[in-house]
Amino acid sequence: MNLDPTPELLQNLYWITLLAVIVSSASGVLKAGFKQFDLFGVIIIAVATGLGGGSLRDMLLDRGVFWIIDQSFFIASLSSAIAIFILARLVRIPPRFFLVADAAGLATFAIAGTLVSLMIGIPPLVASFMGVITGTMGGIFRDVLCNEPPVVFSSPLYATVSWLGSLLFIILIYFNLEVASAAIIAGLSIFIARLLAMYYKISLPRFRFKS
Repeated sequence: MNLDPTPELLQNLYWITLLAVIVSSASGVLKAGFKQFDLFGVIIIAVATGLGGGSLRDMLLDRGVFWIIDQSFFIASLSSAIAIFILARLVRIPPRFFLVADAAGLATFAIAGTLVSLMIGIPPLVASFMGVITGTMGGIFRDVLCNEPPVVFSSPLYATVSWLGSLLFIILIYFNLEVASAAIIAGLSIFIARLLAMYYKISLPRFRFKS
């Protein structure tokens, strides 16, 4: 499966990625806020969260890193970080909002990563896993920098829903659904599934040695 990078498709990719950067950077700020980092520390965590997954994806795919080619993504990450930093000093932000922002970032980046991969001719299964890398690695960088175990390894259905949503996105495109519609359906599926998994505490089986 190979999607020709038409102007419309490139525009869809731009807006999906921009939204992903903004909400993921916001989740980074909120996690840094729990650690009471200063403004510079908050910005570093936000940038690592908002740009880290896509950067790793682009390096693995041997293509130009998206935010270095187009600095609007870097500006969006910085702006999101500063806006949330200021907002948190003015109004009370419930801690659970971090989980909502994180789920939104997971969903949008998973779709963006899958779409980028399909546009350059990566096989569908690998493209779906690139969606997982794009969606989860920013959060891993964030948690490591905050000296915490990465959420992806212990939280209810995190990477799993990302991968399933990425596969759903590819299947919808295969059956000729418009890319924008497929992105909305698959992205919302990831977002809702992640929130439901957290609410009902649905997790994969954990590794245990037989006693």
